[in-house]
Amino acid sequence: MTIFQKLPLLLLIGALSLVSCANDKTESPPASPSVPLHSTQLYINADIVTVDAANPNAEALAVRDGLIIAVGSRAEVEAAAGAGAQLRDMAGKTIVPGLIDAHGHISLTALTEGFAKIQPPPAGPVSTMAQLLQVMTQWHQDHPEMLWLNGWGYDDSLLAEARHPTKFDLDKISIDKPVMLIHVSSHLMSCNSKCLEMVGITAQTKNPAGGVIRRVGSSTEPNGVLEESAMYKVFSQLPPASEAQRLAFIEQAQLYYARHGITTVQDGATNAANIADLEAVAASGKLILDVVGFPVLSKGDDIAEAFSVSSDYRGRYRTGGIKLLLDGSPQGKTAWLTQPYSHPPHGQDENYKGYASLENSEANAFILQAFSRNIPVLAHANGDAAADQLLTAVTLANTALGIADRRPVMIHAQTVREDHIDSMKVQGLIPSYFSAHTFYWGDWHRDSVFGEQRANRISPLQSTVARDMVFTTHNDTPVVPPDMMRLLWASVNRVTRSGKVLGPEQRVSPLQALKSVTLNAAYQYFEEDRKGSITVGKLADLTVLSANPLRVAPMAIKDIQIEETIKEGVSIYSRR
Repeated sequence: MTIFQKLPLLLLIGALSLVSCANDKTESPPASPSVPLHSTQLYINADIVTVDAANPNAEALAVRDGLIIAVGSRAEVEAAAGAGAQLRDMAGKTIVPGLIDAHGHISLTALTEGFAKIQPPPAGPVSTMAQLLQVMTQWHQDHPEMLWLNGWGYDDSLLAEARHPTKFDLDKISIDKPVMLIHVSSHLMSCNSKCLEMVGITAQTKNPAGGVIRRVGSSTEPNGVLEESAMYKVFSQLPPASEAQRLAFIEQAQLYYARHGITTVQDGATNAANIADLEAVAASGKLILDVVGFPVLSKGDDIAEAFSVSSDYRGRYRTGGIKLLLDGSPQGKTAWLTQPYSHPPHGQDENYKGYASLENSEANAFILQAFSRNIPVLAHANGDAAADQLLTAVTLANTALGIADRRPVMIHAQTVREDHIDSMKVQGLIPSYFSAHTFYWGDWHRDSVFGEQRANRISPLQSTVARDMVFTTHNDTPVVPPDMMRLLWASVNRVTRSGKVLGPEQRVSPLQALKSVTLNAAYQYFEEDRKGSITVGKLADLTVLSANPLRVAPMAIKDIQIEETIKEGVSIYSRR
């Protein structure tokens, strides 16, 4: 079975039943893209953070035909811009390179536009089981035409009851219609009795490979909570959205990213249907961001002979490589660890360590095949056992083929050890850290998932800096909002929801954090020659901020506002 013949775990959500109108975002809608009045724009009175070591700071820059033509003092930039340039007085605002999404899921983000939003604050309104049921019941009443009642983003770790909703809870919403809620991690779901009945999950249904059907007490009766591949049965039964809905949601999702200063976004577990939709939007000229897709491989797949990657965008879309899933979610307690969870999940004993998504032989074969064809690899590895598996596969492939500039990426890398980081440097593997976890789930990781010692090491940024390695950071949207200022703040401060610092020794400087979502992220994509810094000759992808993250108090970074997002010299969002 080829990479495009089997729908994988995360993006099977593309089959979900959607409504014809999206939920309103809490933020005001962005301005429509505007076309510059002149071919040359001159930005003056700006605090410019170039992220270019050769020219780190500037007060002016000039842009022509979507490219940066001058950076430096006002006098030298004005001379380069020439007469007739469009003058833009930035009134002291800060300009940084356009922010880059090092890992996320724009197609999944688009599709969740048609779900009831049941995330906890600050992303959503749900903190208790009663609130969850209230939101879903209201959704049912507001959308009587829906065949399925779907919700996105519940989080057991932040519900007051500290548990997953079960079929007994969801039957209170409806016993006639299937109810299906996706966990915030996308690695678990909860179903009501009707949902389980429709997909044929009963007491006699065995756990699938790479997944778990949770049970009622010590019985075999399903309680409605499904982990990892156990979700496939549900996804296969969901009615599809229309093409018009899907394309409209993609347009809305990219504006959501643009409001957060992002100019390049990832579709980090895409499939053929998602790519077709993205290419359709690109062909219509309505992609305002660069989008890089990574089709996901799972059990039974291989890389089709015709599969290829491109370094060039067509209408702002390109396929950049492949994605592997090696394990699950630490906050959902499905990540694959070498040591047991501090508090195992429901139905598991004290020795529970999570589980793998692929056999070692499968991971080894995927990596070797990709490396031999110069196909970039993103590999999801949250637990340290998954990191072991990936590093073994990369080492074997490099031994067979020789080390080259392939830039494989370990996505999330939450629990990598010091020996892992040493090995990553030798093997040329880039860690992309989900450092926003320190805020969103830091307390949960310390108190329930890992215990204090291991939790202090999640997303070990400073250990990576100490080895002079390239690393990136990401939000994994829609798991959390694409709030890049909060991401920088988390990398710099590592403050949890309760206000405690988690692993202070792993904090990094504001500049190191900024590089992780600009120049380093461009390097991860093999695009450092055209993006990631404000340098002459590069694309004029720019983000305008209300304050300089390198100069404000570290705890104030999250309060910095995105004033404007500029893609190749064109303003695609303005807060004005």
